This record gives sequence, structure tokens and C-alpha cells, in this order.
Amino acid sequence: MDNPTMMNVSVRSLCEFAARTGSLEFKYTPAPSAEEGIIGHITVQQRRPDPYVAEYLLKGECEDVFVSGRVDGYYALQQDCFLEEIKTHRGNVARIGPGRRALHWAQLKVYGALFCRRDNRESINLRLTYFEVRKEEETHETLEFSADELWNYLSALCRDYAQWAVKEQRHRERRDFALAALNFPHADFRTGQHDLSRNVYMAVASSVPLLLQAPTGIGKTVGVLYPAMKAMPKTGLDRLFFLTCRNTGRKLGLDGLSTIIKAQAPVDQEAPRGLEAPPIRVLELSSREAACDHPDKACHGDSCPLAKHFFDRLSDAREEAIQQRFLDQSALRAIARNHSICRYFLAQEMARWSDIIVGDVNHYFDQFALLHSLTKQNEWKVAPLVDEAHNLIDRARGMYSIVLSEAEMLYTISKAPTPLQKPLADLEEAWQTLIKPFLSDTPAADVEHRYFLADVPEELNSALYSLIAAITDYLSDHPTAADIQYVLFTALGFLRLADAFADHSLCTLEFTVSPLAGTILRGSAKLKIDNLIPADHLKQRFLDANSCVLFSATLSPNRYHQDLLGMPTTSVFKDIESPFQREQIKLRFVTDISTRRDDRFASLEPISARIAAQFKAQPGNYLVYLSSFEYLNALCACLNKLQPDIPTIRQSAGMAPSAREQFILDASDTTPSVGFAVLGGVFSEGIDLPGDKLIGVFVATLGLPPHDEVHEVLRTRLEARYGDGYRYTYLYPGMQKVIQAAGRLIRTPEDRGVIELIDDRFLREDIKAMLPKWWLH
Repeated sequence: MDNPTMMNVSVRSLCEFAARTGSLEFKYTPAPSAEEGIIGHITVQQRRPDPYVAEYLLKGECEDVFVSGRVDGYYALQQDCFLEEIKTHRGNVARIGPGRRALHWAQLKVYGALFCRRDNRESINLRLTYFEVRKEEETHETLEFSADELWNYLSALCRDYAQWAVKEQRHRERRDFALAALNFPHADFRTGQHDLSRNVYMAVASSVPLLLQAPTGIGKTVGVLYPAMKAMPKTGLDRLFFLTCRNTGRKLGLDGLSTIIKAQAPVDQEAPRGLEAPPIRVLELSSREAACDHPDKACHGDSCPLAKHFFDRLSDAREEAIQQRFLDQSALRAIARNHSICRYFLAQEMARWSDIIVGDVNHYFDQFALLHSLTKQNEWKVAPLVDEAHNLIDRARGMYSIVLSEAEMLYTISKAPTPLQKPLADLEEAWQTLIKPFLSDTPAADVEHRYFLADVPEELNSALYSLIAAITDYLSDHPTAADIQYVLFTALGFLRLADAFADHSLCTLEFTVSPLAGTILRGSAKLKIDNLIPADHLKQRFLDANSCVLFSATLSPNRYHQDLLGMPTTSVFKDIESPFQREQIKLRFVTDISTRRDDRFASLEPISARIAAQFKAQPGNYLVYLSSFEYLNALCACLNKLQPDIPTIRQSAGMAPSAREQFILDASDTTPSVGFAVLGGVFSEGIDLPGDKLIGVFVATLGLPPHDEVHEVLRTRLEARYGDGYRYTYLYPGMQKVIQAAGRLIRTPEDRGVIELIDDRFLREDIKAMLPKWWLH
């Protein structure tokens, strides 16, 4: 490509933009994993005779667009010549809908046009091959096309793309001009906020991964977003991803972006013509469940009216979306309604064309992450900014863990339709086959038995594959059967994680023996894959990012997070000095009360007495954090008995969103009260109660995870890999929860209050060293 101003696009991206027509076609066809896809391609390519060339590069210019890509195969022997595209799939090839087939043919026709123009050919044979990965069966169709027909087809695609790409180039120029001139949105930085922003700018501008520990209340959201945005033109970043571990974090990110963008004055005379405000496109991503307007319908044109003709209407909706720029869920809903298309898939499309994307951490880090997929496909330079990043270890473990429950697999489908009865019966028999060897020692009845397995057993695999095939067939005609969909997705997820199983994860078999000797209690079996060390799954995600910033009030020790997340060895840790002063808190170490499990009953009255004495001395709102709901309920009952005049509120398990909101309102209103919450739960981080809304916090636990079998396996694995199993398993996660909970008290430089840490272990030097420095000095 000699012309540096020419637009460059891959064959896949060109076709996905300009060649998609018709409706969404998300029928329940299980897709091969990435590894299966690669193996499938190699298998087909190795079956072809010489002189077959795999991954054959083709490129060329058309309508001022430079198009390039690698066709899966090229075969030429005298006059026998063809280009081949290989698409892997699972199940019946007939389930591949007309829209997907048309897209596959579009890619192949583009390759054919480039090939004929390069070699001055009059025609070419094109072969589209579908390869079923389990049976290793090929289905292919070969058609001959003239060079003129193919070039006219490519020209039409390139004209459509060029018209859009020219506007995108102008947008990028204007965007980068505006970002380079970005002003801080407030009159001045808060104490510590300038140091925070400086470190973020240096890290993003120099492409260095950054772990950033900064106290709550310093203005981290704006303090991170502003310098990252300003560094984008310098580094040539294509996208920023603001990723959160909790849904409430998305709103903070959007509010921060809105504050920054609205504070910018009209750009001066040197700006590109037509630029009157920062042309920065912001997009909010949500889950499919949260964004679906027809949850009882399938994502297919035959079922959902918003999926019908989706791609035919997408162009106009996309044009409206780029004009609006700030695409939160409210804006997406309005645009989707205007064009009668699906809001969720409109957001997925706009992820390709937005500059800053706000979403959950799973949008970049999980197995099927949209943002990571787009980053790889388009070779973007991206910078993920991860808020409350201390939660990422546990969130990532959840992304790569799954439970296969016998009861859910067999009995979730309340009335199994006839086509599923035999595969479900086969699966039940497979469960019995799996468990039978473990019954040889006649385990005790009515007791849950647990076995840690060296590998994921394969006894269920054949039955699961058969069930998946049967369910897929059934859902093609009954797409709204939610219980059956659940079983399908669980089976697919389990098999995918089973394929990737290694020492980073733990496989556990659990079951209960019935009183009838030697038989399993029906429905009691569970086969689990629990991820222990997410680093093995996340390492490549960090390498694929140009830079990343993980920020939180609790990222110490940094080695712990860097190791378990798989961050590069070049990562830098910065601890921002707190703007708060020791005089703002009365810190008390209560060391004559033990909160260990065996001592908890004895601790109830003395802790209640301390809470009551503090409340009587200074009435106001207090929060008490305990290690479990059992401990919480017992302490709350004890306080109510000893001091019935003190109003109390308490967290309960599985609270609905409305109940959570009411708890926060009650805990912060003008009526003094004592609130009880579980350490590490929804009320121990992510809530702001500034001023006199909260004047004291009691933490009656060290927050250590239970010393059970699973945590001991985790400790052993972490010891073997990192040499610090106890701290990595117990101490660091527990103390993070303590610091987060106590951090609810001081949110601004004006806040005042008392923190009581109740347990004799809080005075241990290694534990005191983990507390925020400003608490002690």
C-alpha cells in the first residue's frame, strides 16, 4: 500500500460492515471453541492435495480502499484452481442460517475479486466448506464466478465502506485534536488527585501497565479518566475501556465522562472545521438480560420483531447513534425504538465505532468477551481502566468456574419433551456410571461426600454432547423454552472449561448417598470446575492491551494482584498519598475480644456493650461488620435484648435491589441507628455516606476466608506457584475487606468518626502493616 492516506480494512471487517443484510439469526447452535476452530481448519487443510496453500495472503486496492486478508486455502494445478473458505461448526449444518451463509460467501467473493484482479484472470472457482468439528465431516459448495462480477461486488462494498470510513477518519482527527486540548473539568485538583492523574498519564502515554492504589474520596474516577483520555492522541490509542466490577460503577464512570465532556469550552479557531464540542463517542454496555425488551423471545428474526430485518435497519440507526455521541442505555433505548431494532445488539454494533466504552469487566476479560474479540479482530490499541480492581481476582475466578448439577441438568426441564427424554435418560445413567467407583467403600448415608479429582472425568461427555445436539434441534422450533436454554448453556459452558482444565483450576465431585446402601440420592451429584488462579486465563488479555490501569483503594500488596491476575512483569505500582488526616478518626484496637469461630458466642455481650456505650456517648449512625449472617443475626439480637431502645437495621441474605436501597436510606437518615452488615457484602464497599450520615464503624472480624478443604487446596496451589500460600489465600483477601468496610467512614476531608477493629490479631505487626498509613500516623 503506497498511499499512506488510503483506507485500510481487513476482508472480514469490510464484509461485516457492508455485506450483512436481513435479520439477526442467533439460533441455539453451539459454536466450536477457538481451539476447535483452529484444529478444524488445520484438519481440512491437511486433507487437501498438493499444491494446496493454506492461509494464502490476498490484497489489493479498490475504490480508494486497501483490502487485505488471508483466504483459508488456494489450490492451483494447471487449469484446476479454486479458493476455499473453511467455517467450523457443531451440529447440523442446516442450522446455519441464510444471513450467516451470505456473509461467508461475501468474504469468499472478496478474496476471489482480489485474486482475479491480481492474476488477470477471467473467472475463478470459489469453494465454501463447512466442517463439523465433532464428526470431522465436510459439507462444501463450489461455484464459479466471473472476474467482472466479483470486482463489481467488491466495488459496491468498498464504496459503502469508504463513505463511512472517510467520516470516521475525520472523526478521529477531530477527536484527537479535542483530546489533546482537553481541560481538567474542575477549578483545581483535589489533594492527591493531581499525583494520581500524573501517574495515569505517564503510564498510558508510555504503554506501561499500572496498579494504582488511591484512597476513596480523592476523585479517582475523574482523576483516572481525564489523563487517560488526554494521553490517547499521544499514544495513538483507538479505544478506552472503563470497566467496573459492580453495576453501580458504570454510573460513576458515565457521570465522570459527562462531567469531563461538558466542562470543555468550544474548541478554538485552530480546530478542524465544524468542531464545536468535543466529538467523543461514549457507549455504555450492559448485559443481554438487562437490555432485552422481549425476554420471552429468541434473538432471531423468526421470533423477535426487533431481530427481524435488523441489518437492513442498522445503517440508519448507526448514523443517528454517532450523531448523538453519548450512548448510555437511555439513549440506546430511544434510538433502537426509533428504528425498531434490538437495543442490546445495537450497542454491540456501536462498540465498533465508539471511543470510550463503559461496561463490566466481563466485557473484556471473560471467555466470550466482546471488547477483547473486537480488539484482536481490528488490531486496536486499547487501554482498559479497571475500577475497584481489588475485586477482579474473584470476578475472574467466577468467569472461569462452573457447576454441573445433576438436579438442574435432569429436573430443570419440568416436562421434558419427547425428543429430549432419551438423551436425558442417557445423561442420568452417565451420572451413575461416574459415581459408581466412588461407592465401592460404601460411604456413609445422608452425608455429602466430596472428592477432589486430578482431571475432569469424561464419563458425562458423550451424554452431554448428545443432549446438546437434541436441545439444539428442539430449540430451533421452540426458541423460547427458557428452562431448556439454561440446560444447554450450562452443558456448553462446562465442556468448554473442561477442555481448558489445568492446575489453575480444581475439579470436585460431590454427592450424597441415600439410606439405601450403595445408591446415590437422586439429583444430589455435582461436578464443579473452580478456577483458583485466574492469571492463566487473563495473562493474554493484559498482553493484548496497549496499556492498562487497575485502580482501587486496596491494591496492597501489589505482588499479590500482579501474580494472581497474570499482569506483565513490567507493571508498575503507585500508592497515592491520602488527603485525609489521622485526626479525622478515633482508631481503637479492641484486643481483649476474640472473634474466632469458637469464641463468637462469648463475644456477643462484650461487643454489644461497646456498641451501646459508643451510641449512648455520641448518638448517630453506625455500621457493624461481621463475618457471616449467622454471627450478624446473633449480635443484632443480643444488642436488641440488652439495649432495646437503640434502633437497629440489618442486612439479610439475597436482598432485592429495592431492599438494598432502603437499607442505605435507613442507615444514613437523621434517626440514629446501628446497622449490621456482612463483611465483603454489598454494603461494605461502593456506598458513600459522607458527613454525619455515618459517624462510626465497627469491624468485628479479621475477614479471613474459612479454613475449609477448598481453601486449603487453594493455599497449597498458591504456595507451590508463588511461595506465599497462606497470605495469598487468607490474609490478603481478608484484610482487603476490613479496609474497604472501614473506608465507608471517611469520604471527604471534613468527615469525622470512630473506627473500632475488634480482634486480638489486629495488633500483629504484619496485619497492622497492611492498614492505611494515615490511620496510624
